[in-house]
Amino acid sequence: MERPRLGVQGLHAFLGTCTSDTAQSLLTATMSTHPVINVDLVLDRSTTKEVLRAVLHSILFHRLFGIVKPQTFEVQDVTMPGVDDPEIKQLIQDKVDVFWRAVDLRGDKRGEINVLFTEKRARKTWYYLSSQEEEVPWEQWKVKVVVQQPTSDRERQKFNSGLATTLTETLRTILKHTSSGEGRSCVPPIRDSKGISPFPVKITPIVGGVDLS
Repeated sequence: MERPRLGVQGLHAFLGTCTSDTAQSLLTATMSTHPVINVDLVLDRSTTKEVLRAVLHSILFHRLFGIVKPQTFEVQDVTMPGVDDPEIKQLIQDKVDVFWRAVDLRGDKRGEINVLFTEKRARKTWYYLSSQEEEVPWEQWKVKVVVQQPTSDRERQKFNSGLATTLTETLRTILKHTSSGEGRSCVPPIRDSKGISPFPVKITPIVGGVDLS
């Protein structure tokens, strides 16, 4: 049985029966849909930091939209694009280090690093448009990681061969999304082309359900 739809008038009527905080939360949840792209990685302990740096660089390379000086990373014979910028390099290095220290202490060796792109908009409430700004997400990448330790050289060689395939697939995922209709249409209008990115970027390591940002 199909659920009844409120429509715009029905939604406003319903919000009118709520407290202002509840109404604001409901309206924000209704309006803040954005693409979420998952990248799944199973990594050798010895190459985890190197791979994560390259993957994060590749995502940012395709999503910064500012003045970007390119560079490349060679990981398991796979060439991955990156951003040659001191602040971006340090940001990625810091987040990867935080993630690594936390995940290395866990028995299951699992975690994720989220990359969130936002734009600044005038804050909207259920009854008026505020002069204050808020950051509204327009795209999110979830890099999910499992770290393993090969027990022999033969196993490590097999693992590294599989990693090359995984990295190639990761690049394909990035290119497929960013060149797709959804990937292009979700990007907000670029009003300021100065600097390396016209949009705020947040990188968040998460291990054991704990936000380590």
